[in-house]
Amino acid sequence: MRYVFLDPDGGQRDWLYVVVRAGTGIVYQQQYGGTANLLGGVEGYLVPLCGTNRASGRDGLLELREIFEKAMRGAGRAGGGLSADLLERVRSAVGVIHYWTSGRTGEWVPDHVPLRLDESRAGELDEAWIPVHTPDGPGVLLWDNSD
Repeated sequence: MRYVFLDPDGGQRDWLYVVVRAGTGIVYQQQYGGTANLLGGVEGYLVPLCGTNRASGRDGLLELREIFEKAMRGAGRAGGGLSADLLERVRSAVGVIHYWTSGRTGEWVPDHVPLRLDESRAGELDEAWIPVHTPDGPGVLLWDNSD
């Protein structure tokens, strides 16, 4: 296995990735959970994303930051659950973010699909670590942690 720590010195800002779970031998590690400073890792492949959805005029990354940095005051879940209102806001923000399908044939397929929150793994959900469904399988949505 090889381990890649995303943003090890905290110097990058406003990045957004999804790691699609796959047996690649590469584990992407991420500090998440706001000031809780949790460390997670997921094996798979990294796909850069854009948080802005031009069709709707919404910015999913900005909305996620507002939820976790403002509404939750940067502390992450701190071992607790999310209220129904905050969970719905997370679900909506995740749906703003689109994933370009891989095509799996080697040819570029100009199609993008909104990500979906993986409700079966909602217990893992925290700031900068959100389990999602992509067209290529389960993944984890990651961005630069606020602390």
